Amino acid sequence: MSQRLKVDFHCHTRFSPDSLSGISELLVVASRCGVDRLAITDHNTIRGALIAKSLEPERVIVGEEIKTTKGELLAIFVHEEVPQGLSPLETIRRLREQGAFISVSHPFDIHRSGWRLQDLMEIVPYIDAIEVFNARCYLTGYNRRALEFALQNKIPGTAGSDAHLLMEVGRAVVHLPEFSSAEDLRHVITQGQIAATLSPFWVHLGSGAISISRRMASMFMRFTNRRAANP
Repeated sequence: MSQRLKVDFHCHTRFSPDSLSGISELLVVASRCGVDRLAITDHNTIRGALIAKSLEPERVIVGEEIKTTKGELLAIFVHEEVPQGLSPLETIRRLREQGAFISVSHPFDIHRSGWRLQDLMEIVPYIDAIEVFNARCYLTGYNRRALEFALQNKIPGTAGSDAHLLMEVGRAVVHLPEFSSAEDLRHVITQGQIAATLSPFWVHLGSGAISISRRMASMFMRFTNRRAANP
């Protein structure tokens, strides 16, 4: 029997505005947690994922969490960054052109860019999976509804910690046969077995504080630069 991999499909680094997780530290934690494959899916950028991939090419999968005009998409095996703010279908078109594996982040979590059902139904024919367990969902019902939707529409499921803090890494994983590409993943994803627990609610306070402090620091720097330019 081939080895089964422990895969966390959703994780953030300091390249996301609401995370301070250093890349080297993140990879150390992933190793300690026994995570064999870690999809680094920062918000609207692949910069951090590319750095991590250069450090641990076997463990890291380059991904991106992309904010569309309707909700967020979770792309795995991304080669070219896709900008935020496009329509879902245009975002999917650009991802499919590069062969990426496409899932949908926390589709029914109304606190975090949840999708309207009609908008989600529109993209069903063009996606590879639905995130059926996100460890950062406030309520178990959001994940349960995502799983029900996936089953009703015969779409495979992914799971991820959505870690913004190091202590969250590996809280939601999928055990899968070995794969090394998006096409391989499409073939094995239906064989996945999810092992997951929700993160404590207070992790949102941590990432929220990070986001606010970064915005304030950015505003201060802009103010300082204007003052310097106009003494």
